[in-house]
Amino acid sequence: MEFVIRISQFLLSLSLLIVLHELGHFIPAKLFKTRVEKFYLFFDIKYSLFKKKIGETVYGIGWLPLGGYVKIAGMIDESMDKEQMNQPPQPWEFRSKPAWQRLIIMLGGVTVNFILAYVIYVFIAFIYGDKTTKVESLKDGYWIENKLLQDIGFKTGDKILKVNDLKVVNDYDVRSNIIGAESITIRRNGQEKVITLPEDFLGQFSSAKSRDLFERRIPFMIGAIADTSSNKDVDVKPEDIITTIDGKPLRYFDQLDSLMTGYKNQTLNVELLRGNETITRQLKVDQNGKFGIQAALDYDRFAELGYFDIAIQTYTFGESFGAGGRDFVETLQKYGAQLKAIFNPSTGAYKGVGGFKAIYSIFPSVWSWQAFWALTAFLSIMLGVLNLLPIPALDGGHVMFLLFEMISGRKPSEKFLERAQLVGFVILITLVLFANINDWI
Repeated sequence: MEFVIRISQFLLSLSLLIVLHELGHFIPAKLFKTRVEKFYLFFDIKYSLFKKKIGETVYGIGWLPLGGYVKIAGMIDESMDKEQMNQPPQPWEFRSKPAWQRLIIMLGGVTVNFILAYVIYVFIAFIYGDKTTKVESLKDGYWIENKLLQDIGFKTGDKILKVNDLKVVNDYDVRSNIIGAESITIRRNGQEKVITLPEDFLGQFSSAKSRDLFERRIPFMIGAIADTSSNKDVDVKPEDIITTIDGKPLRYFDQLDSLMTGYKNQTLNVELLRGNETITRQLKVDQNGKFGIQAALDYDRFAELGYFDIAIQTYTFGESFGAGGRDFVETLQKYGAQLKAIFNPSTGAYKGVGGFKAIYSIFPSVWSWQAFWALTAFLSIMLGVLNLLPIPALDGGHVMFLLFEMISGRKPSEKFLERAQLVGFVILITLVLFANINDWI
């Protein structure tokens, strides 16, 4: 079921982004009376799942979900239709249009991507508002479980004060500014300390087994009991919170392992918080020192119990335009910083480049419209930025040659454009293969 939910969100988001991106090319092409021969969601190599010709355009759905395309008459693109290009230019062809019209057609896709992301952020702000955790409310600091962070010098209980020179106010400030960070200022046992991150921190993080960073410390809330657990028939329920084990208080889940030392194959008295009532149960410990109980997360409930404070900022419809714009700009800047780090070999960030499996995995295992739209907005920005890269075969490559033509007054030869398109296509395929192979190593 988890796979079905994730793949459904992934395909829905991908389809939406592809169709709207290609509409960004299609609409100005039609406005400038340029013939569009094909409009496809996904690639139709050899055959199509569906196709129908309406007017001069064939609309279809391909079988290979790696993207989509519009085939514009008289344009050197991935179709490499040399036969058409060998014919005399026709007034309805892309190559016959003024350079400024061709530029608008080529920029249409990324323009739609950026507009879509902004609109999504506006409605997220209006419908859901902003929910943040104030770091000052994390009285006992962060949970540091990632061995990479431990090796660098972080410990559970550290309070984060600054990332570089940025004073941290919200938990989001920590996670969103870690890319490109050189140092983090913490407070430990009342004393401030600056921890310097290695230059290739992102590369090490990408290669690490754990992708956890600085996590809020939470109680042990019961989620589910394994069928193989000896406690499966005990009267404990999901959302019960274990507060005491054998008379010893358990405030945070990260204290569990040290507290369970020496209790293998024993039965212990355990106190649990159920709603506002404290109850006592006997739980068996297996040979591995475990209860056989999975933990659950409910941050709103944890906030109610005083583990941290969650601040909720709501917006009127008018205010949401400003809030959405702020989120759009921040996401764009952070993705730009991430891309810059990827192209800097010394950071090792290229090791974290992922393909379709990585994108699929960021969608939650339960359906959440808020998460779906937030991820779709981010992916729309990512698609827009990547398409602007000056690589032939991408929109940015076409824009680069068009700007050259407009500035110099000289149009690159069709032979040159064909060769550039081929080189760009090889580069693009290489990058796609690298990213998707990275998913599995």
